Amino acid sequence: MSELIRIRLDLAYDGTDFHGWAKQGDSDLRTVQKVIEESLRLVLRVPAELTVAGRTDAGVHANGQVAHVDIPRESLNTRSIDGDPARLARRLSRLLPPDVRIQSCELAPAGFDARFSALRRHYIYRVTTHPSGALPTRVRDTAVWPKSVNLADMQAAAEVLLGLHDFAAFCKAKPNATTVRDLQAFTWQDISTPTEPQLYEAHVTADAFCWSMVRSLVGSCLVVGEGRRPEGFTEGLLEERSRSSQVPVAPACGLSLIGVEYPAVAELAARAETTRDRRVLPGRE
Repeated sequence: MSELIRIRLDLAYDGTDFHGWAKQGDSDLRTVQKVIEESLRLVLRVPAELTVAGRTDAGVHANGQVAHVDIPRESLNTRSIDGDPARLARRLSRLLPPDVRIQSCELAPAGFDARFSALRRHYIYRVTTHPSGALPTRVRDTAVWPKSVNLADMQAAAEVLLGLHDFAAFCKAKPNATTVRDLQAFTWQDISTPTEPQLYEAHVTADAFCWSMVRSLVGSCLVVGEGRRPEGFTEGLLEERSRSSQVPVAPACGLSLIGVEYPAVAELAARAETTRDRRVLPGRE
């Protein structure tokens, strides 16, 4: 039986025309995973199944996504690759559509798991409140919010969410999945320019995110910023034990995964083992 090796892929994509990252059974829906795996199979001539750091929703983008794939070592010994994973990246670039880019391919170090070894994920959310909407050249990655917002109020609403909490109110339900997360950074910035007035960016970092969590965090701040929800709204949501109907989910197009951090090589396996343990808040065991 051929030795299996693990390849790390760093990639980027425009999520506009995809039904999210994850392939959906035998469905013909276009997903990022499906498109890349089909290209991998064409190049390597073996089945290929990707494990990803963060499963993005439909319409969400990435320029810092990470995935891994386990393949027989001999599958790299083709004329166009000659055992070099870097050549695999170049080969894939000729097959993939223009809205997906493989930045690099390399042999993964021992213990590496794209999903479970990750320390944290970084997202940016880009949104305009200008009546004319997004700049035409940025319409695919900039959300439009219909009301003006107060930046200081949004920042205050974001700061009370920092730390280890149960974010059930902000997450779509998923059977047997924990909603306890460590939100490590959540900052709002006014990045307006003469050509892009009333433009804001949210920078959000956590050890992991549950389904729709980032867009719900952003949406909850935006409704506070426009005055539709009062001061203390977001803090009160941390007491909820299920998805709250009071939390709007911000449009997908404004969200981009911009980076995934991993520990030192010697700590990769231990981190993966820790992450696999189901986490609960102290006192709620």
